[in-house]
Amino acid sequence: MTTLADKLAPYGIDYVDAMDRFGDNAELYERLAMKYLNDTHLVSLQAAIEAHNFSDGYSEAHALKGVAGNLSFKDLYQTAALVSDALYAGESDAAIDYLPQVEEAHKLVLQGLEAWQNGEL
Repeated sequence: MTTLADKLAPYGIDYVDAMDRFGDNAELYERLAMKYLNDTHLVSLQAAIEAHNFSDGYSEAHALKGVAGNLSFKDLYQTAALVSDALYAGESDAAIDYLPQVEEAHKLVLQGLEAWQNGEL
């Protein structure tokens, strides 16, 4: 039998890790994970990078990394960390190069959450 964890894994969502983090409180995790559908950190990160405001970009990348880490969005966490670390180190070109990976990981998480929310998983 395919579990919810198996169904969420292709979207970069580590449900097993999330249950460890959330003390097996599936309802709490689902409620908080669904809030990510309205998260604005990526949009703010994109705007900051576009404006070459790398200080704000770092803040947004770091916040996105934190949200992704807390919700066990593994791929998004890892890619946001690349951008955050690059901006922290003053390597704006590297951060710009990593941004498409963040966008792709974000898109996958949204697809997974929407499928879960719509009862498609």
